[in-house]
Amino acid sequence: MTSPVASILERFDREMRRDPPPVEGKRIERSGDVVRSVGSYNTICAWPNDGDHIERCVAEQAAHFHGLGQAVEWKVYGHDGPPDIEAVLGAHGFEPEERETFMLLDLRTETCDIAAPPGIDVRRVRTPEELETYLAVALRAFGSPAKSDAGRLGRRAFGSAPELAIFVAYADGVPAAGARLEMPRGRSFASMWGGGTDPAYRHRGLFRALVAARAAMARSAGCAFLTVDARETSRPILERLGFVAATGVTAWVLPAAGQRTEGPAIPSA
Repeated sequence: MTSPVASILERFDREMRRDPPPVEGKRIERSGDVVRSVGSYNTICAWPNDGDHIERCVAEQAAHFHGLGQAVEWKVYGHDGPPDIEAVLGAHGFEPEERETFMLLDLRTETCDIAAPPGIDVRRVRTPEELETYLAVALRAFGSPAKSDAGRLGRRAFGSAPELAIFVAYADGVPAAGARLEMPRGRSFASMWGGGTDPAYRHRGLFRALVAARAAMARSAGCAFLTVDARETSRPILERLGFVAATGVTAWVLPAAGQRTEGPAIPSA
């Protein structure tokens, strides 16, 4: 019998990886059984899970992006196949980033309804000025700029039917943390990205308040599930808020020809 988590993962693969939602600045390409999201940031979304053709598949994708002079991310989840996929990626120049945990919150049954601590106020970003505040907070939190430029984030967040919501959490009136929420139309899954807190304001409940705000918005938008690629430092907090650890996930990045990957950046999503 298929477990509930396995069933949700199957649904996630079908909706979000084999048929990725459109995003401004990116387009979906299909090369045989490989699904790519390319443009402002290149990602391999899906590929054949059998082991017969994986060597050729990885070699073809590496050659394709090397030929373009562009980097590409190949995100491998714990339930993906074939078993030697990561070894093959490494042999073709892909470099692993920090292993994370893909976590799920079932919005149909979990509320994640917690009150923000005293002095903490979470606000949705609605103006270009507030967007600049978010980017400044994110830079302090992560020590590196966002992969997405302000113009593209603004167009996606301020449109008539935005699929992106950006939040800033204030501590006693000071912008201290920020986060993003993706809510693609026609999909069951919303996703959390870019959650980070200025080191000077950590351990005050800002992270939890941002998670709760995004869960409430995702539920109000009709999403059934909320997902996040969680670092080990975040996983215990998320579990206490009702999230379930579904599987591991590792981003393997092929640098552009002649370059090496840089340090961690704010996820672009």
